[in-house]
Amino acid sequence: MEKGKIKVTAEDIFPVIKTFLYSDQEIFLRELVSNATDAILKLKTLISLGKFYKKIDDLIIEIIIDKPNKILKIRDNGIGMTKKEVEKYINQIAFSGAEDFLKKYKDKKIKEIIGNFGLGFYSSFMVSEKVEIISKSYKDYEKAIHWICDGSTNFSIKTIEKQNSGTEIILHIKNNSKEFLEEKRIKTLLSKYCKFMPIPIFLGESEEGKNKNKIINNPFPVWKKNPINLKKEDYINFYKELYSLKMEDPLFWIHINIDHPFKLTGVLFFPKIKNQIELQKDKIHLYQNQVYVTDNLEGIVPDFLNLLKGVIDSPEIPLNVSRSDLQYDSSVKQIEGYITRKVAAQLEKLCKTNREDFENKWEEIKIIIEYGMISDHKFYLKAKKFALYPDINNKYYLLEEYLEKIKLKNKFKDDKIIVFYTSNLESQNSYIETIKNKGYKILLLDSPIVGHLIQKIEIDYKNLNFYRVDSDQIDKLLKNDNVNVNVNEQEKNELKNELKNSLIKHLDTEKFLIKIKDLDQFSLPFMITIPEFIRRMKEISLTGNPMLNLTNFNDKYNIIVNKNHKLIKKILNEKNLKKKQNLIKESLNLVMLSHNLLKGKQLTDFISKSYENLLKKD
Repeated sequence: MEKGKIKVTAEDIFPVIKTFLYSDQEIFLRELVSNATDAILKLKTLISLGKFYKKIDDLIIEIIIDKPNKILKIRDNGIGMTKKEVEKYINQIAFSGAEDFLKKYKDKKIKEIIGNFGLGFYSSFMVSEKVEIISKSYKDYEKAIHWICDGSTNFSIKTIEKQNSGTEIILHIKNNSKEFLEEKRIKTLLSKYCKFMPIPIFLGESEEGKNKNKIINNPFPVWKKNPINLKKEDYINFYKELYSLKMEDPLFWIHINIDHPFKLTGVLFFPKIKNQIELQKDKIHLYQNQVYVTDNLEGIVPDFLNLLKGVIDSPEIPLNVSRSDLQYDSSVKQIEGYITRKVAAQLEKLCKTNREDFENKWEEIKIIIEYGMISDHKFYLKAKKFALYPDINNKYYLLEEYLEKIKLKNKFKDDKIIVFYTSNLESQNSYIETIKNKGYKILLLDSPIVGHLIQKIEIDYKNLNFYRVDSDQIDKLLKNDNVNVNVNEQEKNELKNELKNSLIKHLDTEKFLIKIKDLDQFSLPFMITIPEFIRRMKEISLTGNPMLNLTNFNDKYNIIVNKNHKLIKKILNEKNLKKKQNLIKESLNLVMLSHNLLKGKQLTDFISKSYENLLKKD
């Protein structure tokens, strides 16, 4: 049996690298500017170690557009390369100069070098028919070199005269890539990928036209600074720099700064969010050593925090060879867990230190926190210390505070504690009044995901149940509060039959179940309640739960008739059958109207009849 090694030649792999390594042509600028940044950061390191003497303030990157000659130049005055280094890092694919540099100085704990793979330079061939490198090492005794490649595996290299250290990449742009000779296009790319590079970047349209007085990036973004030295205005200005000057100011922010067990910095902003979950146009941006990578942070930031805005930056986030996609490993989960804990801790601190201010912001941040509570159990446990629950009088409680306040009054059978809530103060007003008049407190839970949230809370608190004020369970719960009356079953059956006969004429009786109840005389004569289980499941399904498909569920309603109300007694005592039918019909129309269940011709007839009655009063 023969054994051997598969051989891949440069002729085989070079076209693949040029064409398919990067998903988008524009990435070339990010890679070349990143390489230039590496070169300067290396030189800064040598200066800090006393191995080279030069003013750090003089270290810059220049982008030069020479449109008439179809040339784009990326120039730095960093560490430069020797002939041997060019032969190693350029002529041999996938040797990383950054990696070698880190190994050489590993005892100095240098972590700020950007490059990892040594392939970024070759992205330049995606847009260039020819590429030149002019480079001079910081070592005075080394000659400068001039390297030229026409996009094939052939190259030429020679020594030349050059005074100062640094590297200049000269791209001879292809005809089908002329867009990269337009200043506006280059500015857009620099803003996207290099906006916060740690080295000053200058852009000019020619050798004479470059403007060194105008830097086009921010080398010292807020997230790289010590929070102690920052003011409110610094964060707000950075927020608007990230997104738009027209953006509303964020509600507050969380500054992340950690060195162990991994390095992670960033700022997360809580924008003003109402009761709608919308797809975010401007998301959290992921950077690696101040180099923009992506705004798709799946696996780095938990789902619910994708509603936030801001920046996460870490040199330790594992990326694929083209820096386009995350490579998932245990460190990614660690980062996600830390961000969750940091956000929860900060929210708890905000709630404790300035409860009034936190309450004022609750309506605009609750959707983020509630989403986190239903999607991340660890966050849910931490959120017990800062998640707020407003009542209908605009007073805010932590859940434990609220339960302590109501537990004596709201204890029912089997020591169950019942929380009454409304999702709409206006449309559910009559139900609110009925429960409020009996001395019970009512929460206002009106977010679109409240169905999910109360399900989770009920699982956590075994002796706790939430019921919306229009639930079909309410009358059962409150039966101990009903007035004591002598129940006449014959009257009940008579009334029930009358109602059914009336319903058959203008309603789908399969949707409505009539229930005669002995409620107090101050309750409404007719009420419509919804079966609690079906209503709650439908609410959950409307927010996109793929496990629930309730499209085949028929709408079901209970018509609750308060036998003790004066109007119902009047209906029972009415001897004229036609008048009795009219009383029932008009009463039902009113309660149907209050629930938007009166439609089409029935609604038109009701409105017409109401106008006729007004005329009769004259």
